[in-house]
Amino acid sequence: MFTVAPSFTPSQQGAATRPLKVLHVIPSVAAFRGGPSQVIRMVTEGLAECGIGVDVATTDDNGPTRLPVAHGVPVREGEVTYWYFARQIRPYTCSLPLSSWLWRHMHEYDLVHIHTVFAYASTAAAMIARAKGVPYIVRPLGVLNRWGFENRKPFLKRLSFAAIDKRILLHAAAVQYTSEQEKAEAERLCVAANAVVVPNPIRIPGDLAPPEHTGGGVAQPVILFMSRLDEKKGLDLLIQAFARVKRRFPESVLVVAGSGGAPLEKSLRLLAEREQVADAIEWAGFVSGAPKRDLLARARVFVLPSYSENFGVAVVEAMAAGLPVVISDQIGIHPAITQGGAGLVTPCSVSALSDALVAMLADPAAGKAMGERGRQVASNEFSIPIVAGKLVSLYQSILRH
Repeated sequence: MFTVAPSFTPSQQGAATRPLKVLHVIPSVAAFRGGPSQVIRMVTEGLAECGIGVDVATTDDNGPTRLPVAHGVPVREGEVTYWYFARQIRPYTCSLPLSSWLWRHMHEYDLVHIHTVFAYASTAAAMIARAKGVPYIVRPLGVLNRWGFENRKPFLKRLSFAAIDKRILLHAAAVQYTSEQEKAEAERLCVAANAVVVPNPIRIPGDLAPPEHTGGGVAQPVILFMSRLDEKKGLDLLIQAFARVKRRFPESVLVVAGSGGAPLEKSLRLLAEREQVADAIEWAGFVSGAPKRDLLARARVFVLPSYSENFGVAVVEAMAAGLPVVISDQIGIHPAITQGGAGLVTPCSVSALSDALVAMLADPAAGKAMGERGRQVASNEFSIPIVAGKLVSLYQSILRH
């Protein structure tokens, strides 16, 4: 197992004869894909600030549509160069032009950082990197977690893992998990690879003073859920728990910010009607930029009761905004929440979740203090410079071996 240094500064990179050149490969960078698309931009931005030469190879995937991007030409975003290639089919995000480009250009990089498994881009990148003698790192993005194996095409995943993906992990220079919980769940698959835990980064606002909305400054208690609409996110638990919260706080509102499949959203709206809370739920859809900031400023507490979550990007975003959080104990970063006193952690049950939300709304002063501590935890553990420094140290450790 590699040891990752706690920090790195750009001046350390200057000692090298030339900057490291690292290629990141990910099936999609579309906002539609949620957290991974946010994270890849923050990771690469942080690495570039450390003096690393960073390229990203990806597809034009945007869920049911395509991104309006140029194919096979360098697209500069700040200090990072993106290469987009056409997706032929949605399943597996297959892109033959991507694999062809990887074969021609792999030798130009010192190291490859692959994001996810069970995808064409990651499989092609790993196989070509090995053929060209370029070391690679795999970040599984939580797809090795038990919930995913049991609930997302379990037969195909077991087949793919046995035939392809296990070998990809075994031959990796390192497997990057974003939490100890994700690492522990993956270990049940008996993958004897070099494992390292490096969290996802989050952009932290420059002013660390807690915002005025936190605590008692909001007349109407707003509970905010902000993530993809997905079966694993625990929205069924949340809607039922919210019905109990309404009995204690009739004026409370639940805001659900995120997009997902139409059938799931329809079933959730029907559940809200059965629980008689439909009129108290706002379906905000996907938000970003100013609307997202407005929702964070409006909320009293953030909630994410996921059945499985390797990290929890939205949780750290809420912490960075000064919100206390209520999350399930199946979210990878829950120990940091407990240890930092940034919120409440519950099992995946309606009663436990409703009790935690009631406690938050009943004591605004305690919520404000949790929000203040949460901002410090986010800044100290999950900021872009902190995480980028750990990744650079990992890269250097690999290339020294």
